[in-house]
Amino acid sequence: MVGGGGRENALAWALARSSGVERVWVTPGNGGTADLAGCSQLSIAETDGDGLLAVCRAEAIDLVVVGPEAPLAAGLADRLRAAGVPVFGPGADGARLEASKHWAKELMREAGVATAGYWPASSAAEALAVLEAQGRPLVVKADGLAAGKGVTVAETVEEARSAIEAIFAGQGGTAADAALVLEERTHGPEVSVFALCDGERLVLLPPAQDHKRIGEGDTGPNTGGMGAYAPAPLLDSAGLEEVRRQVLEPTLAAMRARGIDYRGVIYAGLMLTPNGPSVIEFNCRFGDPECETLMPLLGPELAQVLLACANGRLDTAPPLTIQPGCSACVIVAAAGYPGPVRSGDLITCPLLPGENLQPFHAGTRRDGDGSCRSSGGRVLAMVAQAGDFDTAFERAYAALQEVHFAGMSYRRDIGHQVRSR
Repeated sequence: MVGGGGRENALAWALARSSGVERVWVTPGNGGTADLAGCSQLSIAETDGDGLLAVCRAEAIDLVVVGPEAPLAAGLADRLRAAGVPVFGPGADGARLEASKHWAKELMREAGVATAGYWPASSAAEALAVLEAQGRPLVVKADGLAAGKGVTVAETVEEARSAIEAIFAGQGGTAADAALVLEERTHGPEVSVFALCDGERLVLLPPAQDHKRIGEGDTGPNTGGMGAYAPAPLLDSAGLEEVRRQVLEPTLAAMRARGIDYRGVIYAGLMLTPNGPSVIEFNCRFGDPECETLMPLLGPELAQVLLACANGRLDTAPPLTIQPGCSACVIVAAAGYPGPVRSGDLITCPLLPGENLQPFHAGTRRDGDGSCRSSGGRVLAMVAQAGDFDTAFERAYAALQEVHFAGMSYRRDIGHQVRSR
């Protein structure tokens, strides 16, 4: 398991519980890796292809799962596959689905997938000219990787202008602030759908809903995600099949037509408009915190399914069972998030992952004496399951009373769309 955030913590936990798995190695991991039964931690960087390949050979690793988007875009999966290691995660060509908003928009147009109207721009002058011609607020998206951020849903023309200028001033959070995409604003509830792909076939996971804003009542600046829940009732089984037919299968087919063998997860961020599902963006990895929310709902076949995807043989995998019930996730953030954050605060979290409660670590590290300290903006994800959303969220929020560190903060209204109390 490559990565060190909450998403990778949840994936490692789920994979270690999968049928037939003897050991899960996590690198670089975080302060909670040692708390996961069946997991061992390494200290190899996510981008160190040679180091990862050496471990795969030394430990006879059967499957590598790459969590973050940056090493995928840099070609880590290509490097390992070329050496004969099965990898769940697309090559650099497929990772452009997330690494370039413009490329993804062009692919959607080829595939006939519904998405908002857009205008690419490679300079501030070009983007500002589009904004002036449109004369209305637009969505401003940095073209490259931006760690789930780099997007401004402008309420005014002036806000859009400021976002454009910030991106071309190198403040967009991307690896290369050289381009952006302007989009029409669309309206409707948002939902996340994930497809596990083997290059030709796919398996859908239950839909989830994220909470991007830092403040209660969905106010304040966007974040990487302050909480989530699943399965989101916004999409029933018929709606999920519509997303399969109209969005995911055409996208996978369009990539095949371009010669891209996409083996990994496609994350479709959707807006449910009055005219049907419209793609806000695609990502080439699991969402965070949706991943933490979903993993406890997935059955023990998960590792076999991911391995079959990595080998291009999803048709040979056992059906992935989905556990009944509801899953709730609340993110605990450090002081200052989503801006500059304080780190190094001592964390007290005596809870261990169990059947109905999982405190997944994200921005944490261990000191030499074993104490756990904060090391990032989103520090912990408290996840709980129950037969209904009210009970699941009550369980998660009650567990947060056991967590303590200076400056910790979290929203108390996560899941307000599905809670009755």
